[in-house]
Amino acid sequence: MEGKKSNRTRIVGLRLTPDEYEKIEKKWQNSTCRKLSEYVRRSLFEKPIVTTYRNQSVDDFMAEMAQLRKELNHVGNNFNQAVKKLHTLQKITEFKSWLITYEVEKRTLFNKVDEIKNHIQKMAEKWLQ
Repeated sequence: MEGKKSNRTRIVGLRLTPDEYEKIEKKWQNSTCRKLSEYVRRSLFEKPIVTTYRNQSVDDFMAEMAQLRKELNHVGNNFNQAVKKLHTLQKITEFKSWLITYEVEKRTLFNKVDEIKNHIQKMAEKWLQ
């Protein structure tokens, strides 16, 4: 398939200050336009420009939640391994050592769950203001 040929043969030169260029570049990068020339053309001819909007507080929240999810997955995996080990125990001494390890894992899990609750509460308070 052949690409669509462009009839754009004319060049318009334009000088900008570094600040002016930086403003245009930021607006272009926040749009869905692939090239700066496309963005400038759309702006000049008042065509619609789709822009993206990023909410920094939501981005920060999502990064924290991703980290907490990763930690919870590790704790969950350790807990599952401990439960599997419990099913294979035959001596009481092994069972006692498992209980001690289980308590540490249980505390870690509950601490992470409390941490998640606190973060969710903080985000809810921010959004309700």
